Amino acid sequence: MRYAVLVTGPAGAGKSTFSTSFMTHLRMSKRSANIVNLDPAATGDAFEYEPAIDIRELISLEDVMNEMGYGPNGGLVYCFEYLLQHIDWLDEELGGFDDDYLIIDCPGQIELYTHHPFLPSLVRHLTRMGIRTCGVYLLESQFMEDKYKFFSGVLTAMSAMVNLEVPWINIMSKMDLITSNPDNSSGGPRNGRRTRKDIARYLDPDPLLIVPLGRESPNTNPRFHALNQAIVQLIEDHPLVSFLPLDLTSPDSLETVVSHIDFTMQYGEDEEPKEPHDMDEGDFADME
Repeated sequence: MRYAVLVTGPAGAGKSTFSTSFMTHLRMSKRSANIVNLDPAATGDAFEYEPAIDIRELISLEDVMNEMGYGPNGGLVYCFEYLLQHIDWLDEELGGFDDDYLIIDCPGQIELYTHHPFLPSLVRHLTRMGIRTCGVYLLESQFMEDKYKFFSGVLTAMSAMVNLEVPWINIMSKMDLITSNPDNSSGGPRNGRRTRKDIARYLDPDPLLIVPLGRESPNTNPRFHALNQAIVQLIEDHPLVSFLPLDLTSPDSLETVVSHIDFTMQYGEDEEPKEPHDMDEGDFADME
């Protein structure tokens, strides 16, 4: 059985860094794994491990922009349309990897995950090839410093989950960079501290976080209060999104995330099933 993990999320969320750490972890566990680069805009030194499959060998964003005159976003769309038109290239590249764990590093343009058909089409193709696939969506922890920005990220993650229709894990990355917001104007912790309770309300998004903010801001257009309430209702009615915290300075944190990915895809299902590692209070000890 072959397995593929689509590493998705907005630019700057730490997708390539996570992919590298994920790869290192699997290799240290004596598991066969390879990086697949699906970002045609990646620079030459973007990867610590040389990708086993690289879309830039088929088409690169730089070439499309130079030869076709497209901008970055239009060029990226063209690259993925070209990939789907030449899917036999990908089939041939994938043919040499049996019983491998494929870590697919995706671009940072979130519209590719939320409403374009390219990645859903690719996922269906991988499934037809017998590759068990799941998606991970990375959102960086700094989104927790602003409630509006955070819930925008939650809704984007929800949209990606619905669009791709595969087993899914959301990850709050860069947890080692969490800072306090001393004036609490954007919803940060009071008294310069962020408690376990604060963090838990973001990892398992509490839609009520966004309600007091609108009421406490007299200069905010009242129409936004109604919008906030609609977002609250949507998240309450469809509680699809929760986050696993990821601190790459902690081996235990990475092990927890990997175990959840394994469990989601039922990795090694012919062996005795293993429950994913859960977090305990010690995981938040350094964040108080």
